[in-house]
Amino acid sequence: MNGYQITFFTQQDRQHAGKPLADWLMHLAAEMGLRGATLIPGSEGMGHDKRFHSVHFFELSDQPLEVVMVVSEEEADQLFARLRTEGVRLFYVKVAAEFGIMD
Repeated sequence: MNGYQITFFTQQDRQHAGKPLADWLMHLAAEMGLRGATLIPGSEGMGHDKRFHSVHFFELSDQPLEVVMVVSEEEADQLFARLRTEGVRLFYVKVAAEFGIMD
């Protein structure tokens, strides 16, 4: 199947609708019936503002996070329409992908 791999980049302390943004994205993927999503924590990252974000021993709020989804073209259109409707401001990378299941 052809579609896209979409990676969203955020931080632990970013919120949307009263939830951490990364968790909200994971629940959105389930609600929309997408094939799946993976939440990947990072130990350090640099944002568009050239500021470093990292995990600290006592504080995780600045931890960089990625949410990765693989979707069809139609699902991508629906996902981005929903994000626009929700007013989510979020950096992403969208790459054409071939995907499937190996038996």
